[in-house]
Amino acid sequence: MREIYLDYNASTPLAPEVADVIRRAVAEGFGNPSSTHWAGTAASAMIAEGRKRVAKLLGCTPDEIVFTSGGSEANNLALKGAFFARGARKGSGAHIVTTAVEHPATLAPCAFLERLGAKVTYLPVDRAGLVDPDDIKNAITPQTVLISVMHANNETGTIEPVE
Repeated sequence: MREIYLDYNASTPLAPEVADVIRRAVAEGFGNPSSTHWAGTAASAMIAEGRKRVAKLLGCTPDEIVFTSGGSEANNLALKGAFFARGARKGSGAHIVTTAVEHPATLAPCAFLERLGAKVTYLPVDRAGLVDPDDIKNAITPQTVLISVMHANNETGTIEPVE
């Protein structure tokens, strides 16, 4: 019997070209990229090249690319970064818009920011798990610093109309 893997929510197989890059990084770029010795400079060069490639794919500059260890760290960086950079320092009553069905890696930082004075609007979804784009538009205020909507729900598979 042929096995079928259906838990792509938890993990996915690597594309061969990605595995090749990882093998090279482990073999050649193992140094601390912040160090100035030969192993560190090799690792730093690999990271710079990766940053440049990702920036080209996204149509931005390499200095706009920040690598994180995973989704939870990335969500914390984005949510807290937007609040502290544009909201908390100005005392403007920073506002975040999100949905009631976000991953805990988004909902927990939102709850933390509420304790610091942020206003968070949690939009509902319909029976299919879709947020109404008009609800998002209507939730935006002059104090809105970030809108966070999961593109593909990790529990239901619902794809949000992010366009």
